Amino acid sequence: MSEVINNREQPEIQMTERQATLLNIFMDLYNGVNVEEVKSQFDQQIGKITVEEVTQLSQLQRDILENREMSESEVKRLSAAHMYVIEGNIESVSQQMDEQGHPIHTFNLENTEIEKLIQTKLIPHLQLFAHDDSMETIYTLIEDCNLLQDVDKHYARKEQLVFPYLEKCGINGPSVNMWRMDDYIRDAIKAVKQKLIEYDGNKQQIIDIMNYLVEEVPAMIYREENILFPMAMKNLTEDEWIKIAHESDEIGFCLIAPANEWKPERRMLDEKAMSEGYIKMETGVLSLKQLELIMNHLPVDITFIDHQDIVRYFSHGKERIFPRTKAVIGRTVQNCHPPKSAHIVEALLDDFKSGKKDTESFWIKIREKFIYIRYFAIRNEDGEYIGTLEFTQNIDPIQAIEGEKRIM
Repeated sequence: MSEVINNREQPEIQMTERQATLLNIFMDLYNGVNVEEVKSQFDQQIGKITVEEVTQLSQLQRDILENREMSESEVKRLSAAHMYVIEGNIESVSQQMDEQGHPIHTFNLENTEIEKLIQTKLIPHLQLFAHDDSMETIYTLIEDCNLLQDVDKHYARKEQLVFPYLEKCGINGPSVNMWRMDDYIRDAIKAVKQKLIEYDGNKQQIIDIMNYLVEEVPAMIYREENILFPMAMKNLTEDEWIKIAHESDEIGFCLIAPANEWKPERRMLDEKAMSEGYIKMETGVLSLKQLELIMNHLPVDITFIDHQDIVRYFSHGKERIFPRTKAVIGRTVQNCHPPKSAHIVEALLDDFKSGKKDTESFWIKIREKFIYIRYFAIRNEDGEYIGTLEFTQNIDPIQAIEGEKRIM
């Protein structure tokens, strides 16, 4: 089905009264209002906040503060203040990821190991260091830092694989704000490790940096599991998660490997359909090659899904309007769209299957193109539903036609 169901060319956000209130509350943090006062205002006027609202708020703040210079200490202060205000107030989501090997499942496994490292090793060893700065204790902390430094792989997969797909959805906040905090954590680990290696008796400096890590690394885990991951699960398609899983090996994993290789369920197509030969139709006979060339030379994009909602075919012309990859073949059409738009796909297909509708049309402007998308319920001679045909065309050149041009 077409991306018209989930047009990722985001329109300018028109703020509701609630969004404006949220923005004003959090902008007070940037303007120096005491965090306790801001939290009290948030609790009274907002209470609970959804992941979608956090996403919109992050984007609005980013747009407003895009050209505002902020020091590292100011960024850290604001990040901590944000977390203090919203922590515990984000509405929980039901999208759990239990599929072993799925990128989110692996991220969560890693977070469990990171928290275990902090609670069972780093914190007890730091407490020991506070009154025993012997070389043995210092070497133990250095080893803890070596292990904690593995979060670089966790953050790199998030930044290089997840963020780009969110940006395609118009969600840019995490790739700016969260990436910056990731870098601060990386820098702190490197700095404290170096100070331990070159220990000069300045115990408090090491304790301060370690305390920052003990607070900020779990805070980042909270941001990921309560904001970023639900946001990604809601917006990314299964195809995109497949690409992320495939490319994750190149970056590596943090403290633990994926529980299993993730292989989402696929429906195998009839191998005979791929064989060479001719197809006899009611009005003629064509070779497979001729038929394919004909379909790919039509000035439209065509996609066909069968009665079980499985993507069976798409045309592959020189200038497709909406990109397709061969990975969609044999998959349910619902999994080709972000979860948040799956119900729209389901509703359209239900109307076709029930006979309530035979066609549906949409038209949208995308850059310099005016796109006309039509859906047709395909039925056999007995009226049985066989599948859905999507027909997508750039009609901008057609609308521009004037006068006449005759063959003779």
